[in-house]
Amino acid sequence: MEDLIQVSDKIEQAIKNLSRGRLLLQERAEAKSNAIANYDKEMAKVLIQLKNGVEFELDGSKVSNPLAAVIKEIAKGICWKVKLELDKAEALYKNSIVGLSVIQAELNGWQSIYRHLVEK
Repeated sequence: MEDLIQVSDKIEQAIKNLSRGRLLLQERAEAKSNAIANYDKEMAKVLIQLKNGVEFELDGSKVSNPLAAVIKEIAKGICWKVKLELDKAEALYKNSIVGLSVIQAELNGWQSIYRHLVEK
């Protein structure tokens, strides 16, 4: 009987963790969406500025009027901090999905153990 109570507690805890994880996933999905939008906006601004002749400095090198063939790569370098934030947001989102999958697998395992104990 004690085993049933312990397993039941584990099942209840996994359900609570899934519920909290679902909320966290929603927050991280919103953060990811915001990071994508911020990066797209920043890239657009920098591309426009580069095409309009605005001078930038990137790690001590001045950039002005770059060739059209390399302008996007230069803009990526200028926007590296915003891109880093985007990459972090994407990683946290993906990590949340994996974490929820792990909790779901644990819940399934505990439910199987519970069924086995009940059938004894």
